[in-house]
Amino acid sequence: MRRLLKENGLSLFFLALFVVVLVLQAIAGHAAYNTEQLDHGAEAVSLARYVTTSDFGNAVMENWQSEYLQFSIFILATVWLVQKGSTESKELDMAGPESDEDQAIGEHAPPNAPAWAKVAGIRLWLYSNSLLLVMGAIFFASWFAQSVTGWSAYNDEQVLHRAAEVSWLGYVTGAEFWEATLQNWQSEFLAVGTMAIFSVYLRQRGSGQSKPVGCPHDKTAVEG
Repeated sequence: MRRLLKENGLSLFFLALFVVVLVLQAIAGHAAYNTEQLDHGAEAVSLARYVTTSDFGNAVMENWQSEYLQFSIFILATVWLVQKGSTESKELDMAGPESDEDQAIGEHAPPNAPAWAKVAGIRLWLYSNSLLLVMGAIFFASWFAQSVTGWSAYNDEQVLHRAAEVSWLGYVTGAEFWEATLQNWQSEFLAVGTMAIFSVYLRQRGSGQSKPVGCPHDKTAVEG
């Protein structure tokens, strides 16, 4: 067990943080939701009921889709684009998908390489792009879930205010949906961009996201 915890400490740490923060979000959201319900003369709901509402689902999915969009675009961008001195970049002369030898695939794969790295055809293509494909699929799934839960929550608000409900297409082409979506996207892109440039000049001793403290600023693709 100790070995398992040590070897998987990073993922387990963030999984624990995720669960704790999600629970706290549910508690805070529940209180805010009930306040709004009472303000409009509706009944308060239990916490268990709240976490099944579109209001809670939309709040969660709205952030998930922006995070996975950030990672998907970052994964794809770092294939072709480089940043001199950044830990988030490949070496300057390695832009592009690289050769089979560089990627250790096919006949260049070592004996302990994953099985699909040693084959050719569609299986190799799928495995070679599996990270982007999975991240992209999660983004589209969570974006669609956000649109559906947001649409439902929006129509609940319309009913409370005795206004006309709208169709799903009307909602996802409306300004309110895209205002909420784009405010998340811009913050994600800002965070990635600043991380790429900050890692050129700034250091955190011992972190895998930072260059060694004494590493020159122009040294690229080096992590501590």
